[in-house]
Amino acid sequence: MSHVGVPRGTVRKRRSLALLTTGVLTIPVLAGCSSGGEETARGVPQDIAPAARETVADGSTANWAVDALPATFNAFQADADSATTRITGALLPTLFPMDRTGQPKLNPDYLESAKVIEREPRQVVLYKLNQQAVWSDGREIGAPDFVAQWRALRGKDSAFWTARNSGYERIEKIERGADDLQVRVTFSKPYADWRSLFSPLYPKEITGSPDAFNDGARTALKTTAGPFVLKSMSKSEGTVTLARNPRWWGDKAKLDTLVFRAVAAKDRTQALSDGTVDIADIDPATADRITLARRDRGSNGQPLNHGPGSEITPAQALRSWAQAHGSDEDAAEIAQAAREKNRKAVVAYATEQKALRDFAVRKSLEPAYTQLALNGESGPLADDRVRRAVARALDRQELAQTVLGPLGLPAKPLGSHLALAGQPGYKDGSGALGEQNTKEAQALLADAGWTRGGAAEPPKDTKAGSEAEKKGGKDDEAEAEKKTAGEAEEDKDAKSEKTEKSEKSEKDGKKAEEDSTEDSADSAAERKKADQDSEDSAASRDEGLYIVGDDNKPGAPAPATVGSASAVHVLPPARTAAAQGTVLLRQAGVLGEGGAVAATDKQPGGAAGAYAPVGTAAPAPAAAKAQLGKDGKTLTLRFVLPSGPGSQSLRSVGDKIAAMLEKIGVGTEITKVPDESYFKDHIASGAYDLALYSWPATAYPATDGRPIYAKPEPATDGSLLVEQNYTRVGTDHIDQLFDKAAGELDEKAARELMKQADARIWAAAGSIPLFQRPQLVAVDKKLANVGAFGFAAPRYQDIGFKNRQAAGSPADRKK
Repeated sequence: MSHVGVPRGTVRKRRSLALLTTGVLTIPVLAGCSSGGEETARGVPQDIAPAARETVADGSTANWAVDALPATFNAFQADADSATTRITGALLPTLFPMDRTGQPKLNPDYLESAKVIEREPRQVVLYKLNQQAVWSDGREIGAPDFVAQWRALRGKDSAFWTARNSGYERIEKIERGADDLQVRVTFSKPYADWRSLFSPLYPKEITGSPDAFNDGARTALKTTAGPFVLKSMSKSEGTVTLARNPRWWGDKAKLDTLVFRAVAAKDRTQALSDGTVDIADIDPATADRITLARRDRGSNGQPLNHGPGSEITPAQALRSWAQAHGSDEDAAEIAQAAREKNRKAVVAYATEQKALRDFAVRKSLEPAYTQLALNGESGPLADDRVRRAVARALDRQELAQTVLGPLGLPAKPLGSHLALAGQPGYKDGSGALGEQNTKEAQALLADAGWTRGGAAEPPKDTKAGSEAEKKGGKDDEAEAEKKTAGEAEEDKDAKSEKTEKSEKSEKDGKKAEEDSTEDSADSAAERKKADQDSEDSAASRDEGLYIVGDDNKPGAPAPATVGSASAVHVLPPARTAAAQGTVLLRQAGVLGEGGAVAATDKQPGGAAGAYAPVGTAAPAPAAAKAQLGKDGKTLTLRFVLPSGPGSQSLRSVGDKIAAMLEKIGVGTEITKVPDESYFKDHIASGAYDLALYSWPATAYPATDGRPIYAKPEPATDGSLLVEQNYTRVGTDHIDQLFDKAAGELDEKAARELMKQADARIWAAAGSIPLFQRPQLVAVDKKLANVGAFGFAAPRYQDIGFKNRQAAGSPADRKK
């Protein structure tokens, strides 16, 4: 249930960029390279137990689990999160919510119509508002609200603390139309994604002044215009309570109150079983328990064959009884305590299972996808041949099947960075990179200079890879020359020479770290082992790169990679992405750990005696000895994964990827880091070579995809401006295609431009889409019109219990 995703780039400060004709990525064949087309791609339907409104009872309360209380109710601030999006969706106008196919659809509760009425000399959009639409204070929704929001978000007034201005900076003016119900918006330059604007729409009382915008909307929304109003927020109880909006002009909300309750991922099963929540995103383990609970309904009180104690054999049970009633009092006391503990666990588990029978698991595919990110800023992955080799070593079908197959969901690898299956414009563009092919991957690595014996070769200047590699090669050459010159002294004092070599290796390592982030991936242990034996220096991906007993053993903090010229400026996350920032902690749960390749869990501490004396080499499997190398260095990539209990699927997928790369001679150093620091300290800062994280779907790829794939630019201080392109891989041509699509008012032409951009993103091999994420939601089986929504936005006013028995729902009995 916990997923790792990152903030979506809907909210970016757009920069002017002249269309360049140089630096365009050369792609051999783009036409006809796709392995699929729009007409063949089908999305997975939503699963919400749909019911006609007349069959849904009026009244009662539903409790909906969220990861945490919202940091702010202002969806346009940098710290807006998934709870912000979920709650404001029930309170504020969304003019064009996504429908079940992932397309923006006009919302008749707020608009009678909205369309482009002029293209020349300026694009003009005319909004005709629903004449019944009013704010909760009774004032009509009108042009003043549009004007105030435009002025707050266009980026000209720095007093407004906003992370977003995409699209708003293109607006030239906003005027009242023929009457108060018409809003006329004139653009200074064409904007294809105009439907993305003014959603959510805030009242002018909030967007009209910096103080109200910055602080007033963080903890309260006094004026709203949705089927519900904000009744209260309790930090002590961890709840946000919504009540019916008495001024709502649309279909009356079926629920009296809707409570959003903060429940951590690890506490969801308990919260469901004790009636604290009625709706909750869950992981596969909890989904399995609900399935088993419903299966066991007819067990007639028989003991469960799963859960605590179910693995105890009759022989073990007899032995335990004998020990508990034996003559050895100490042993008997221990056995009795263990039996009592097990008995309580069995009772508690059975009680939970009985309560879980009242829930159903709704499942679909979430509007988000998991990708493998390849950091191309420095190191081996700065060479596009190495990135393409890594990508072509992956069996994406196997990875998708492993995650989605056991859940009964279509297991097909995703073929686009800019659309998901079922969305208009989706087309598999992976042919621009090529299908999985081990021999082709090995050939690419050989062309880049990585060979089986390369780790044992003396350093030499290299033509492939980054400038940092070239500098490192020259430094190593100089070191080799000095070593040769000192051979005459070797017989006099071999021990002294070894000490000098060790000290010089450390100094050279520090110098290379300053020159490039590549050498920051080399541990102190790897530098020491380089003087011993190149094969011994190739640490296994199970154990990481370290010398047992050295300071950089598992548990020691990783070296920082900030404060130098490689420091990165990251723009604040966007609204949609920030909403995914919390979803970042929801990428897990789709796989178990069984059969997974073990990896070093770099957490503080370790078992006593677990480390041999300093200088003892960590054992490496035979496969590591076949690892590729170049200029005396092995081809080992830092693979960073989250370590939290809700991230099992990412770790399992990561282990499978590591095994696939091992087959082509690429080693991986898997490092597990806390979930809370995974994105900030590693992804955003660039302290990784390989990483798994997710991006949400969008109906506006020209706007939302632009900052994710924009070519990084050097800042005035020499650092790198990456926006939200955390792979640091981009081209001028990709930027041009995004800019052109953003101004193309012909939807078909804009989609074609996005397909071209997607093909070039594939060819650049910085981001490899793997699969669309599963969506599992536990829902009280009496609730209707709620569950796994897929692409579509919830219709909160339609959610309710199917009959009057709702008054006896677990959540209500708690009150």
